Amino acid sequence: MRRYFLLFIVGTMFCAYLFPQESIWNETEEAKYERLQWWTDARYGMFIHWGIYSQPARHEWVKKNERISDADYLKYFELFNPDLYNPTEWAKKAKAAGMKYAVITTKHHDGFCMFESDYTDYNIMNTPYGKDAIKQWVDAFKAEGLKVGFYYSLLDWHHPHYTIDRVHPQSALTQEEYNNLNKGRNMDIYRQYLKDQVKEILTKYGTIDILWLDYSFPGEFGKGRDDWDAVELVKMVRELQPNIILNDRADLKDYWGGWDFTTPEQFKVQSWPEIDGKKIAWETCQTFSGSWGYYRDELTWKNNRQLLGLLIESVSKGGNLLLNVGPTARGTLDPRADKALAEMGDWMRYHSRSIYGCTQAPEEFDVPEHSILTYNPNTKRLYIHLLDYPITNFRLAGYKGKVKYAQFLHDASEIRITAPFGHHMQGSIATENDLNLLLPMIKPDVEIPVIELILE
Repeated sequence: MRRYFLLFIVGTMFCAYLFPQESIWNETEEAKYERLQWWTDARYGMFIHWGIYSQPARHEWVKKNERISDADYLKYFELFNPDLYNPTEWAKKAKAAGMKYAVITTKHHDGFCMFESDYTDYNIMNTPYGKDAIKQWVDAFKAEGLKVGFYYSLLDWHHPHYTIDRVHPQSALTQEEYNNLNKGRNMDIYRQYLKDQVKEILTKYGTIDILWLDYSFPGEFGKGRDDWDAVELVKMVRELQPNIILNDRADLKDYWGGWDFTTPEQFKVQSWPEIDGKKIAWETCQTFSGSWGYYRDELTWKNNRQLLGLLIESVSKGGNLLLNVGPTARGTLDPRADKALAEMGDWMRYHSRSIYGCTQAPEEFDVPEHSILTYNPNTKRLYIHLLDYPITNFRLAGYKGKVKYAQFLHDASEIRITAPFGHHMQGSIATENDLNLLLPMIKPDVEIPVIELILE
């Protein structure tokens, strides 16, 4: 894996030299590579959006979308009691699905804290549930051998000193309206609250592997790095948890040490993301449906093939997939999410070798038609994911002399290698440098079959 990750190291070096005066800490490129190594190898994690918005069950942005007042939103705080919450069950489901790490919302934009906090009463200890859900979650996921991460919203629609902006439930249209709405609000007080709470979640629960700060939206009536005092915030994060992996949403993309990976959301990237032509570490976050939080009536759920495609394509472009679940207000996973996780787990049980530790294939290997390639540089094995199963003869253009052995990954059954052949091949573009794989006529009984090539 190391020599293929050098592209990432070169990219980070380039950014460091491009902005030499903009540095948050003095970590070397080699140290950064080592720090991200487990995450790069893992490739697949669980995102969890959970909070009191699971009670209206109409999207985690329901307070903004419906412009609900603090007074009307308070009923969800007063009623929240996830009596069926069992994080050990969640952890086992994540592990069975093939996930290696998980990230949970400690506080979302509505300001409600899922952890016990000394800085606000607006936390889970003051609900009917009355227990620290985050502590239980950390203990359960670590016990299953999973890495753990925290999502923490930079926004806060509940805090009395958080200034109203364009994405706030009380958003306005003109500067004059904002000036009137923000009379008496002091962002200095909120900035200190923000730092205090981030320090709180990074010191109460042992080692935390990932921190998701979300999000910045500079521009008119928006907020960016200065509003969060992001430089000092991230310096504190680095001091408290030096090995933590940090996302890129604190508006510090031009600071060395201000972020570790970029986060394309809800779409498939066309190619490995780059900055100034240099490949960077990345992870796409995706939902099963159109909502992050529990949405009872949302019906646009992705099927198993789509979800597997997201995972395989991400790895094929050097990235990770963080796949979201939105638990219910009782503390259980949506049955539709349970089904999706189980189906992905069935595939991962037999095909995880084509995901863990894998990355983009070397350029010398052409991608066969209707396929996706991944590659493990440590084992020197190439994986062909068959999105559209071929009929018997499967041509590998330019692969002659590069392949020692071929097999299906799910059962390790041999696939015979021959030169291209067939009656009446007029018009064929096959050449003497190609290989032909003789596949069984019947597609293997797996959603996406994978051919494992052991290379010379």
